[in-house]
Amino acid sequence: MTPPLLSPFQLRSVSFANRIGVSPMCQYSSEDGFATDWHLVHLGARAQGGAGLVMIEASAVLPEGRISSADLGIWKDEHIPKLAQIASFIRSQGARAGIQLAHAGRKASMTAPFRGERLLTPEEGRWEPVAPSAIPFSPNYAMPRALDQAGIDDVVRAFARAAQRAIRAGFDLIEIHAAHGYLLHEFLSPLANHRTDAYGGSFENRVRLPLAVVDAVRAAWPAHLPLFVRISATDWAEGGWSPDESARFARLLRQHSVDLVDVSSGGQVPNASIPLGPGFQVPFAARIRAEADVPTAAVGMITEPRQANEIIATGQADMVFLAREMLRDPYWPLHAAIALGQQASWPIQYLRAAPPHSPAREAFDAPPKD
Repeated sequence: MTPPLLSPFQLRSVSFANRIGVSPMCQYSSEDGFATDWHLVHLGARAQGGAGLVMIEASAVLPEGRISSADLGIWKDEHIPKLAQIASFIRSQGARAGIQLAHAGRKASMTAPFRGERLLTPEEGRWEPVAPSAIPFSPNYAMPRALDQAGIDDVVRAFARAAQRAIRAGFDLIEIHAAHGYLLHEFLSPLANHRTDAYGGSFENRVRLPLAVVDAVRAAWPAHLPLFVRISATDWAEGGWSPDESARFARLLRQHSVDLVDVSSGGQVPNASIPLGPGFQVPFAARIRAEADVPTAAVGMITEPRQANEIIATGQADMVFLAREMLRDPYWPLHAAIALGQQASWPIQYLRAAPPHSPAREAFDAPPKD
């Protein structure tokens, strides 16, 4: 029998070869939002490694929506050609290509983490971040400007236009980033959203902008292709966004034609108390899957093949997304297949490295037929 982790999965017209996804991970290796050969090689290696889905990192829908000046972008047509090359290569290796659309909100205008993670100076091109309310993420971050209605409308249009560019670049799916303390999550959380208008206060008001973005993207995105949304299931802080609200929000996402909820957590406040441990976020994915009747992806300290397989086998999630483990081992899916007693689909160029006595290796080593 095929282990559940390695079984195919279908969403709309898109079939995934297995339930393993490469999480979107910022590389902070762009200039003016352009993808580079680093992205091609980095993401291409993980597609070669056997993942069913390779997701391109958070791609800013507006220049002021970047976390840092080195973020990837999809706010102008000139970004499309390199993204298209990357998507094409991912698909050529049997994986599906996804892209995460994002706006950093109040966490914008910073240096890359490996450059000290500090506020950009004016000489480095600092810009004014925007947010639901004029509340900085921390004393080390800029004071954001509260968005007015015109600014909110611009954000919605920017997400829709980014989706149209993603179509032209050849992606199989889009994920909307509504987690980790970035703009859409800021509107969801009472810790960052102190508005008194139609976008603040009640749950219904706080979900208004994220749902408007979902609707705009869904309208711009082909009906036969899937749409994902990443959420933080909890802020891990008193008075913040809660698991109960996440389950309620996920039900609304399903009603608004979202096909999968990618369930992470945290990121809204710097002093959150997070109980880190293997699979610590999986129960949130399981709850949302059960209560909202929507497919979910589990993410967060999933490292071992049997651990990942158990998550799928027990119905806690429909996919598992790996991040740091994929940085450590781009070929984790191939190694997971072997660990689960299955034959791995090695790239033909690498068959000489397949395990001895495997069908792939034997086929490679067989003498040529006359």
